[in-house]
Amino acid sequence: MGRSKIVAGALAGLLGGVLFGMMMQMMSAPTPDGGSMPMMAMVAKVVRSDSLAIGWVYHLFNSAVIGALFAALLGGRVRNSVSGLGLGAVWGFVWWILGGLILMPLMLGMPAFAPLQMPPMRMVALGSLVGHLIFGMITGLAYARLHTPNKESEV
Repeated sequence: MGRSKIVAGALAGLLGGVLFGMMMQMMSAPTPDGGSMPMMAMVAKVVRSDSLAIGWVYHLFNSAVIGALFAALLGGRVRNSVSGLGLGAVWGFVWWILGGLILMPLMLGMPAFAPLQMPPMRMVALGSLVGHLIFGMITGLAYARLHTPNKESEV
C-alpha cells in the first residue's frame, strides 16, 4: 500500500523543519534593547511565549503543514530527487517571503518586510532566506523519496 502524498509531504516537512530549526536555534536576532536572542525564541514570541520548547512545537507544526501543502500543490510535479530539490527550493523561497518577510513580522507587531528595511535585521533576513531554501530543498527531496503513489488512493 502506498503512502499518501499528504502524509509524505507532512513527514518531509518535519524533516526539513528539524534541520531548519537547528539552524534557527544557533542563529541570533537583535532585540530592541540592543541584545540578542535565538531565532527559535523569536518564533516562540509569535505565539506569545518565551519558551524555546513552545517555539519548537509551533515551528514543527508549521513545517508539517507547509510540507503537506507542498505535496498538495506541487507533489504531482515531483518526478525524482532532482525535481524535488528544484521545486523544494522554489517552495522555500515562497515561504521565506510569506513567512519570514510578511507573516512573522506582522505577528510580532512589525510591518511586512521589516527584516529587509531594518539594517540590524538584514543579516537575519539573509540567514532566514538560506534556512528557508534548505528547508524547501530537504522537504522536496524527502518528499521525492517518501512518496510512493498508490493508484487506488492518491490523496
